[in-house]
Amino acid sequence: MDEKHLTACAEVFLKEQAKLFMEDVVFDIDEAKDFLEESFAFVCKDIKELRDALADEGMDVSSMSDEELEEQLEVFKLPSGEYFVVEG
Repeated sequence: MDEKHLTACAEVFLKEQAKLFMEDVVFDIDEAKDFLEESFAFVCKDIKELRDALADEGMDVSSMSDEELEEQLEVFKLPSGEYFVVEG
């Protein structure tokens, strides 16, 4: 992930980490960047690419709507309209 995307993802993750975790796991941008790099987070440019990526990861997404994909715990939407996924 390039630095621009990493920073954007870290900012979103820092604000929205409660979606994935019961307690905060990062407390500043640098910790968020480190966490995302360690968890092999990746960016998808649009919902189609997100659907393909999740299917490639073994998730059955064939019957899921776009809204259901966006609601997955590990999926976060960037202000740019792109998505990023935090892998387990």
